[in-house]
Amino acid sequence: MKRLTGKTKEATLIEMSNTLDSQIEGNNGSINSISDRGTQLPGHREIDKLGQNRDSVYFRDGVRRIDFVLSYVDDKDGDKKAERRREFEANLEKAGLELETEDKSESDDRKTYYLKIHAPWEVLATYADVLKIKVPFKASDIPKAREVPLEWLTHPFRLPDNIMRPEPDYFTAPFDKSKVDFFLIDDKDTFFPPSTRNRIVYYILTRCPYYKEDRKEKDKTGINRLLNNGTYTSAYPLHDCKYWKKAQDMQCESERYHLYKYWARFLCFYKEQPLNLIKKYYGEKIGIYFAWLGFYTEMLFFAAVMGVICFVYGVLSYEDNITSKEICDPKIGGMIVMCPLCDKKCSYWKLNSTCLSSWQSHLFDNEGTVFFAIFMGIWVTLFLEFWKRRQARLEYEWDLVDFEEEQQQLQIRPEYELKCTGRRLNRITQEMEPYLPFPSKCARFCLSGATVLFWTCLIVACIMGVIAYRLAVYAAFASIMKDSPTSKIQLVGSLITPQLATSVTASCINFVIILILNFLYEHVAIWITDMEIPKTHLEYENKLTMKMFMFQFVNYYSSCFYVAFFKGKFVGYPGNYTYMFGKWSKLRNEECAPGGCLIELTTQLLIVMAGKQMVGNVQEALLPLLRNWWGSRKGRSHPESTYSRWEQDHDLQNFSQFGLFYEYLEMVIQFGFITLFVASFPLAPLLALFNNILEVRVDAWKFTTQFRRPVAAKSRNIGAWEEILNVVAILSVVTNAFIMAFTSDMIPRLVYLYAYHPGDEATMRGYITNSLSLYNISQIPESNLPEAGENPSWFNSSTITTCSYRDYRYPPGHEKQYTHNMQFWHILAAKLAFIIIMEHVVFVVKFFVAWLIPDVPTEVKARIKRERFLVQEYLHNYEVEKLKMQLSQSFCLSTETASLLPSSPSKHQVLSECI
Repeated sequence: MKRLTGKTKEATLIEMSNTLDSQIEGNNGSINSISDRGTQLPGHREIDKLGQNRDSVYFRDGVRRIDFVLSYVDDKDGDKKAERRREFEANLEKAGLELETEDKSESDDRKTYYLKIHAPWEVLATYADVLKIKVPFKASDIPKAREVPLEWLTHPFRLPDNIMRPEPDYFTAPFDKSKVDFFLIDDKDTFFPPSTRNRIVYYILTRCPYYKEDRKEKDKTGINRLLNNGTYTSAYPLHDCKYWKKAQDMQCESERYHLYKYWARFLCFYKEQPLNLIKKYYGEKIGIYFAWLGFYTEMLFFAAVMGVICFVYGVLSYEDNITSKEICDPKIGGMIVMCPLCDKKCSYWKLNSTCLSSWQSHLFDNEGTVFFAIFMGIWVTLFLEFWKRRQARLEYEWDLVDFEEEQQQLQIRPEYELKCTGRRLNRITQEMEPYLPFPSKCARFCLSGATVLFWTCLIVACIMGVIAYRLAVYAAFASIMKDSPTSKIQLVGSLITPQLATSVTASCINFVIILILNFLYEHVAIWITDMEIPKTHLEYENKLTMKMFMFQFVNYYSSCFYVAFFKGKFVGYPGNYTYMFGKWSKLRNEECAPGGCLIELTTQLLIVMAGKQMVGNVQEALLPLLRNWWGSRKGRSHPESTYSRWEQDHDLQNFSQFGLFYEYLEMVIQFGFITLFVASFPLAPLLALFNNILEVRVDAWKFTTQFRRPVAAKSRNIGAWEEILNVVAILSVVTNAFIMAFTSDMIPRLVYLYAYHPGDEATMRGYITNSLSLYNISQIPESNLPEAGENPSWFNSSTITTCSYRDYRYPPGHEKQYTHNMQFWHILAAKLAFIIIMEHVVFVVKFFVAWLIPDVPTEVKARIKRERFLVQEYLHNYEVEKLKMQLSQSFCLSTETASLLPSSPSKHQVLSECI
């Protein structure tokens, strides 16, 4: 494989220009022939300086295609920047690129210059060889898949064949400049698609120096540095047409128009995605993202259906919920006096005040939730395994099978080459390459790790602050909402309990903190990743991905982990309560409602998840729409003769290098919500499904209408996100098992039903009384008693001598009073047994399904082998034919030479004469 190493990339680019002139002159399809053509190509109109159609992707000659555009303006530091531009553009021309400048007087704002760049065939062929870009050499002879039965049912969801398959199927091989006649080259001007052309040009731009030949200043290299110092204001490839109508030029593909018509409009939400067209226009990396997002959305449909069934079961079993009926019954729940939930400010309360929350809890905490949690554990496995198969099929169809990520070592980040001044010998390539010394690498790694740890601790501190808020404010809500005849919010207080009010407000505050910390940490994560100086783009993305996900994981999920696994678990009992920071803090740990903490986890999950989706959709759809409203009006109102294609794209938003990163991050965080805590909220997959249906079309709309055309990039998979999804999938089995065991009230109810119910009939009657313990009010310490005037009017200390609390302890007067009774240990054993059984069942099924479903379909394996065989066979035949032609030419040449020489006597004649 050819490499642009050994010498510096800058020297290689400049030295290439010394041989380009002779190479171009000897090439039949060279660019020099363009200027000698007296006529225009079919589909191109004669264009002059005054009356040309500026809504075009071609140079003024109407022949050479614009592969990239750079823009700049004159400013106060103009002389220095102009010098940089002169050197940079001179080096671009030395590298073989062709340039054309649009003066600012011709621009719409009268101050912006546009530099148009065209890559001729010789440059494209050279770098296609270097980058090992696959190109077709033979039409595919593999028959298409047979139609499946009932395929007509999917016709309403299908797109036209020319949209779904914009290119014929070919067998492909890495381009080799020395074997040009081996490949199917009909027209050198259109052989490489625009996405490949802009990828090659961008590769050159990022490595082209802008220093003078006599001054080797290593840091003066690449378009990114010129953009950062303001020498150029933007750099981008062009869209091929306006998104709302086709291009007038017949040579233009109008793929952007087709993408908008069949993909980006919301009315197409039920249609399949034109993945092949997306890949062709935007490149494989963006195509893989939309393929994964579409597949994830399809699989969410099955999870959403099961979640709705589970929720409907909770609604239909509403009347059979004996536990809630007992809580709401004035003769049962109305007669049970509960101990105060906080010190001083909280009074005694009756159990039936939690009637509404107990009914709400039953909707999500019922027998169907257990089966749904098990189903989701299996669904996650099916999703990941079937995605591997879909990904393998795309790898084959998009010529990514032999594309190894190691090939991206060719694309060492320019920042790495500039900052790493040391050089060492590569043992594999035996070439000198830049490297980062080990002490410097360790120091940078330690600083990066310390920064991540600091921000993680900051999140934990914020969560502790929110918990302290919950503990402190609960007393205030309890005091305001207590059952008082003079209370002005008596009606509201009967509907909103102190627990619910505290949970909702704390969740909202926590969500605001999450948004603020996310905004700050994004910049910190990018800074520390830049500081580590990763060697390749792949390494950079993986490092940033891990940092951002670790932070987002703690930031978004920590509050849910607190409610699910800590709240109500370390409370103590009357007379011996547990405090958050010790008794001096007077912040008593929170208790769960009699129905359990599951409904609070549901509230927390709903607020954070739905809030994140709403904020994300506003940021992605409404703000860009408002920001570009004026630009869209300007684009539609300007005539084509004055509002050029490069100006239209210049007015769009730039698609940053982190664009796809944030899209993946958003979806993976959502994936965590619907898997890690789905047992508490079965409707979470339904919300995610609705959001993702909108997300696909919003992202498509942004790419086609709001963003400049991104530089095409290759990727065979979703990268580090796949490993993160696997980790989340395994962790989700554990979290859901613990939620069902310790957060839900399911296990205590089942233990009561089968072991502790009175009488011979298995019934839940009496469960509420059984799940509560008694405490003698006279033994409650003064510090835990309500203040004077806080007790409700119905409380009479002379008649009410005990209060109830949620636990399994012996009653007062027992020889083991206030210690855990045997039922507590039976329930704990049942919880642990449930966790072990559920985890083993789900993991066994997961591994069996993973073993049963091969990662690569058998059909794809056969096609890959067939293509590799054909490549070897055709290359062998090609080399044989080439050798035959060379031998034939040499034979003909030797024959002609022999005929010109005087005839010499034969060996027999000479021998006879000697005799």
